[in-house]
Amino acid sequence: MKKAALLCLLAGCIRAQDFDNLLAERVATNLQFIDGMVWARTGFLVFSDSLKKKIYRLDPGKPPQPTDEDNNGAEGLAFDVQSRLYLCEPLKRRVVRIDNKGRQEVLSEGFQGKKLNSPNDIAVRRDGHVYFTDPAFAGAVDTRELDFNGIFHITPKGEIEALAKWPTRPNGIALSADGKTLYVTDSDRHAVVAFDLDKSSGAGSNPRDVVKNIAGVPGGIRTDVNGRLYVGAKGLGVYGADGKLVRQLLAGETITNCAFGDADFETLYVSGRKNIYKIRLGVKGAMQY
Repeated sequence: MKKAALLCLLAGCIRAQDFDNLLAERVATNLQFIDGMVWARTGFLVFSDSLKKKIYRLDPGKPPQPTDEDNNGAEGLAFDVQSRLYLCEPLKRRVVRIDNKGRQEVLSEGFQGKKLNSPNDIAVRRDGHVYFTDPAFAGAVDTRELDFNGIFHITPKGEIEALAKWPTRPNGIALSADGKTLYVTDSDRHAVVAFDLDKSSGAGSNPRDVVKNIAGVPGGIRTDVNGRLYVGAKGLGVYGADGKLVRQLLAGETITNCAFGDADFETLYVSGRKNIYKIRLGVKGAMQY
């Protein structure tokens, strides 16, 4: 793959951890709408193209290849510690898990007798607690049965609860490295909201804005081991643990999502709508699996 030009002109020439002098390399292109992204521990990137209704694997140095794992237009993706793949299927209005033998299990398709809106993004804590967003975007507004946009929690026993009921639309979701904090992007308020998570029950509390006034519509989000947040919107915003903007990367792209990867988990894969880039950061992403 040919390298893109330097897409972020950052001052200085110090350590990569300081986010200076970073290069973005384009590793896939000519897709339709990239959404979910997650790195497989076996050494490749998994991502969804919701318009093509395909899940792809991207091996280093090779073009992306479609898999047989889904053709329902999946969006958010996540792995657990058993390497089971979790999918948000907005058209089917459900959350699905696929085990290592390809067997599918529907984890949720409704709440209190009503269908979900349109599951969008998902995160799995290392102890098996599952969190996903359920906004009503576009056509989902006309068919919705719930009177709120939800952030849901599924316990390891399969019990589901609404962690939050928003009038605005939650989008991306991610966990902190220690699993004690859940972060959710609010696409309508251009913000990131944090929740404290109980160590044993997984329940969420104390919602508060940690990032405000995001340029563009915030979507996918990831965290690193130092507490920084990486938020896809108009470019990729890198925010400190205090919520202040550290750097704006790939400013010329509308960023849909991102995921840490490579053997040392120090490379950030970033998706525009049709392109995937990788940026060598030199800092480890937060990993729950």
